[in-house]
Amino acid sequence: MPSLARQSAMNKKIVSFVENAVMEIWGVDFTSRPTRQKAITVARGHLHESEFRLAVVDHIETFNGFEALLLEAGPWIAAFDFPFGLPREFCAEIGWLKASTNWPAVTKKLATISREDLTNLCRAYCDARPAGSKFAHRAVDRLAGSSPSMKWVNPPVVYMLKEGAPRLLGAGVDIPGQHHGDKSRVALEAYPGFLARSITKASYKNDQRAKQTPALLAARQQILETLLSGKYSLAIKLVATKAMQKMLRQDASGDTLDAVLCALQAAWAYERRDQNFGLPANIDPLEGWIVTV
Repeated sequence: MPSLARQSAMNKKIVSFVENAVMEIWGVDFTSRPTRQKAITVARGHLHESEFRLAVVDHIETFNGFEALLLEAGPWIAAFDFPFGLPREFCAEIGWLKASTNWPAVTKKLATISREDLTNLCRAYCDARPAGSKFAHRAVDRLAGSSPSMKWVNPPVVYMLKEGAPRLLGAGVDIPGQHHGDKSRVALEAYPGFLARSITKASYKNDQRAKQTPALLAARQQILETLLSGKYSLAIKLVATKAMQKMLRQDASGDTLDAVLCALQAAWAYERRDQNFGLPANIDPLEGWIVTV
């Protein structure tokens, strides 16, 4: 076992390596049932003087592949398009909150409960509430305009939470404001729709081929051109090859564009890494927060 002085020196070397190594930046468009047809989409690149340089887009077809991604050695910072936590109000109502309950405890419950039982908990909660206020919301959901993280249909984000958050916990990544982990692997919750709507309110994606219209293509083109210009709220210029730009336009599902939007949110956070990644100081660690909101 190394002496305290030697251990301190080793720790300093690790910190120095993390600070000086080239930081990889990822944006991850997630799905609760990855397949070849609907894969987890990962946009990878680097930040250089407020330019995000898109290097590659990967498609992960299994949860085993996603778990391998999370275990990749750092330094990296990634923004994931799924909720990291449930509403505190909902957890209290279903009896998941005790004096010692924290994010890891709730996340471990999510890992063990079946989708059917989780759906039943969510449905029973909603059935007992009046019309117009069926769902519980996290503090950030109303600000971001995102779906409640307990929603099980259209879209089924609670399944994304169930499949995503326990894997973050198991991988030992660091989640600012929620969970301490490996500082060289930083995970942030993202919501690409929040950024997209700051550029255009028009719909830009649809998984159903019959609904993939020229209007959606025009909206994707508008978003892409704005990102390439850098003249939008995050002020980070997207740099991508012509082939990658074509891919972003032509993917009518929006998965590729969403992954890039997440990556830009991660890049914005990385620029503010010394200010808690741009996150509020008083995040509810049970609920979490969406970066850039």
